Amino acid sequence: MSDSIAEARGVRKVYDTRGVVTAALDGIDFRVQEGEFAALAGPSGSGKTTLLNMLGALDAPTEGKVFIDGEDLSRMSSGELSDLRLAKLGFVFQAYNLIPVFSARENVEFVMELQQVPAAERRERALAMLAEVGLEGLGDKRPLELSGGQQQRVAVARAIVGRPRMVLADEPTANLDSETAARLLELMGDLNREHGTTFLFSTHDPMVMEAARRLVRLRDGRIVDDSREPSV
Repeated sequence: MSDSIAEARGVRKVYDTRGVVTAALDGIDFRVQEGEFAALAGPSGSGKTTLLNMLGALDAPTEGKVFIDGEDLSRMSSGELSDLRLAKLGFVFQAYNLIPVFSARENVEFVMELQQVPAAERRERALAMLAEVGLEGLGDKRPLELSGGQQQRVAVARAIVGRPRMVLADEPTANLDSETAARLLELMGDLNREHGTTFLFSTHDPMVMEAARRLVRLRDGRIVDDSREPSV
C-alpha cells in the first residue's frame, strides 16, 4: 500500500447520549503519508481529536475502516492493537500524561521498557533524547519539579524515543505560552526533517497551523479543506 502510514476509509463515529445521536465523524476519507508534518484543524466539536484517536488505534469507528501500514485495525485483537501502538506510534497528549512518581528519564525510558530494550541502552537513549529536546541535566527531576514547557518536552521525548513511524499530538501547545510553543514546534519540525518522523497534530492554535506543511480543516465531522504546501 504505497507510502501511506495511516488511512481512514469511509469512517463514521456516532455517539448516542441518552437517545441523542451525534456524528463526531461523518464519512471521512483521509491518508497520512510518510514524512508528513500535518495538522487537523477546526473548532471544538469538529471531529479532529476523534479522527486523531482513530488513526492512533485508540478508538474504533462505528462504520468504515482504519489502516496502519496497510493493516486493517478492525481485524486485530486488543492485544495486537496494543503491540501495534507500541511498535509504530508515539503519542503527545494535551495533559502530558507523565507518570508523577517517575523522573523525566524514567518517563522517557518507560516506552522502551515496554519494548523490552535492555536497561543500559534504555538509559543511554533516554538521556540522549532529553538532551536533544533541551533538557540535558534534568533527567532526575520529577514532573512536578519541571515547568509546563519542560513537561511537554519530556512528553515529546517519550513519544519519539521508541522510534515510531508516526507521532500523534493532541493540542500540543494548548497549555504553553507562545515562546515555549514556538520552541516546541521548532523542535518537532527538526525531528521531522532530521529523522523523517511523521507528525500529525490536532489543533486550534494558529501557530501550529502556520507551521504545518499540510493543513486539514474539519467542520461538523467532515473534511472541508485539505491543503499542502507546494513542492519546492
